[in-house]
Amino acid sequence: MKLNLGACDRKILEYLSVDIVPPADIVTDLSKRWPWVDSSVESVKAYDIIEHIEDKIHFMNELHRVLRPGAQAEIEVPSATHGAGWAQDPTHKSYWTMNSFQYFQDGSNAHKRFAKSYGITARFKIVGLSEREYKDVKEMVWKIKVILEAVK
Repeated sequence: MKLNLGACDRKILEYLSVDIVPPADIVTDLSKRWPWVDSSVESVKAYDIIEHIEDKIHFMNELHRVLRPGAQAEIEVPSATHGAGWAQDPTHKSYWTMNSFQYFQDGSNAHKRFAKSYGITARFKIVGLSEREYKDVKEMVWKIKVILEAVK
């Protein structure tokens, strides 16, 4: 199974669209426990969705739980470090920087030091981490792209 999280009406070939509203293939609230069994998902695309989830740790733990060992998730999120993207949408509930992902990176200092006390069970290898920028109406928007591989 391949999931396109936060898709609404955006279709990606071979991926099931998932969102809190129709016309997604699967309508579910990703701020709650996800409806998929452990290690059942082979790939995830999550474009412009994680900033809409208030609890970062819950999202990343659930992502890790449903991914198969070695499966990858490709995430795009507005950068809170610079650009207008993270602040322009009134429905954004969490902010992300390139450094945010180290807390979920298996073996990183942040993961070693804080995972247990923060309730982080997710463990990922960061396969790719980059930024890009573009102009949206009047201001520049920066997007972070991260590719995570589930470590199990």
